[in-house]
Amino acid sequence: MLRLLQDVAEEVVNPRFRTLTSGEIDEKGPGDLVTSADREAEELITAALRASYPDAMILGEESYAGRQELLREFWAADHAFTVDPVDGTKNFVHGSPDHAVMVGEVKGGEAVRGWIWQPQHQKAYVAELGGGAWCNGERVTRPELPPRSQWRGVTSRRKWLGRSLADDLPPLELTWVSCGIDYPHLAEGDADYVLYGRANPWDHVPGGLLLTEAGGFLGTFTGTPYRPTDDHDIDGAAPRGLLAAADRATYDALVALL
Repeated sequence: MLRLLQDVAEEVVNPRFRTLTSGEIDEKGPGDLVTSADREAEELITAALRASYPDAMILGEESYAGRQELLREFWAADHAFTVDPVDGTKNFVHGSPDHAVMVGEVKGGEAVRGWIWQPQHQKAYVAELGGGAWCNGERVTRPELPPRSQWRGVTSRRKWLGRSLADDLPPLELTWVSCGIDYPHLAEGDADYVLYGRANPWDHVPGGLLLTEAGGFLGTFTGTPYRPTDDHDIDGAAPRGLLAAADRATYDALVALL
């Protein structure tokens, strides 16, 4: 799987890095960018997955943009894959190396494997349920937390920037604006918790597994552990927010403040 992501990035993502033309950039909604690299990478990854796993459901970010009923099919599937062809599209469009190609695997509603390839940083993150988290073949383990007064919290929601969850916690800073970059930074100790406003599976399945296998914890704003097929309300409305933290105790302390 990792080789697939690397090959696809080399074929359709890297050649367009810092060379995109205006005709290769579009909007799915106000401010929600998509590029020809996103679409072509998803097509290639999806085709390879279908060839290898013909019975699995495949939820791609760009496919979902055209067929939103795919999310309900994903929730109901026993075996599924998530595909984020260029995670951090805005970064990619603006020439930032902070973007990634990601695939996650879900069985029985639980994330079981995840792959994150950061083509510009040449970093490959792989996680397997019960098998640990790895970066370029080396084990990733979440380092020890600093004192609470030094906990670094980051968020992708710009309206939350500068807020503090408690008087003794520093204000929230901006994330790297790509889950494929954020989760590895959190797992490696560059941040201590992350607040996300939405829980789209293609964003969170690979990195969430990487984090938990490194010793961290991922849960909802309502106090429940994250499960990819349970991140919506009973009516199937927009997913709840997520809190990713250095460990379970940190999550418990912070979720009580939300």
